[in-house]
Amino acid sequence: MTNESNPKSESNNPQKQQKKKYYRRPNKRYYNQNKGGLKKFSFKKVSILVPLYNEEESLNPLISEIRNALKKIDINYEIMLIDDGSTDKSLEIIKEFGRTDNKIKYISFRKNYGKSAALQLGFKHVSGDAVITMDADLQDDPAEIPNLLAKLDEGYDLVSGWKKIRHDPFIKKHSSKFFNYMTRLMSGIKIHDFNCGLKGYRKEVVRSVDIYGELHRYVPVLAGWQGFKITEIVVKHHPRKYGKTKFGISRFFKGFVDLLTVIFTTRYIRRPMHLFGFMGATAFFVGFVISAYLSYEWWINGTPLYNRPLLALGGLLIVVGVQFFAVGLLGEFMVHNSHDDSEYSIKEQK
Repeated sequence: MTNESNPKSESNNPQKQQKKKYYRRPNKRYYNQNKGGLKKFSFKKVSILVPLYNEEESLNPLISEIRNALKKIDINYEIMLIDDGSTDKSLEIIKEFGRTDNKIKYISFRKNYGKSAALQLGFKHVSGDAVITMDADLQDDPAEIPNLLAKLDEGYDLVSGWKKIRHDPFIKKHSSKFFNYMTRLMSGIKIHDFNCGLKGYRKEVVRSVDIYGELHRYVPVLAGWQGFKITEIVVKHHPRKYGKTKFGISRFFKGFVDLLTVIFTTRYIRRPMHLFGFMGATAFFVGFVISAYLSYEWWINGTPLYNRPLLALGGLLIVVGVQFFAVGLLGEFMVHNSHDDSEYSIKEQK
């Protein structure tokens, strides 16, 4: 007796119906589809934000790949190109794109201000309720755009790309690993690649964060401090095809200083006494112990102190401790007098 399938039972099977409604990717993420088979998301519009500097050779293939990725998405979009004072023909190329495609917009700086300035300006001008950022050197894969949007659609506010397999020079790769480890350790944000240019944001995030200097690599830290939900996905990373990397050892040290700035502004900006008070109390205590020991030596054993360097060190630590404590106290007064509700990140309001 042969086994025959029951059409009625299949139609009542919710798993069978789900397979018709969803398209499954190898990474086990799901996308809603419209009748044309295009991926559909809850966002009305997505903005693709690309800061660039001297990338004339990569711009044409980059725009082509972005367009191909967006053709698979049932969503309105814009492409925002921020020219950070390029000295090659990058501006001419993006002007031509702007003339032939009304979905492509651009802003050009008169001189090079840095990636943080380009992103900050782009955040102010994009109009999408979802924003995808990527670098213009073709190392970020535009095909990851649907994956970032899908993760945002799960309820996250910021999705960071993780270049798990990197195609970068040895020094850049390993210095980045060290830097990411230190940032995770000091910030408490558990992602692997803070400086990945490929990220997805909800509009609320880009309107809330303020970036300058080299702080673009710490956007997840700034967003996490404001209470936004952050996650990451593994993304493809390609070798650089055109031009030269902008990485330099000076950027490493600048980035480390900016990390300390971010940690201070996110942890201690509201309570500076927690930092300066602790440092002051520690210095004062050590100085007091040294001075007490020397006083005991002089009083009990009659040891002369004029040739003891510890005497100067103990006195110095006591003075430094008092100064740190005073700075923390002044900071507390300033925070109290400048209290402003605009510093808080509001999720909902009725």
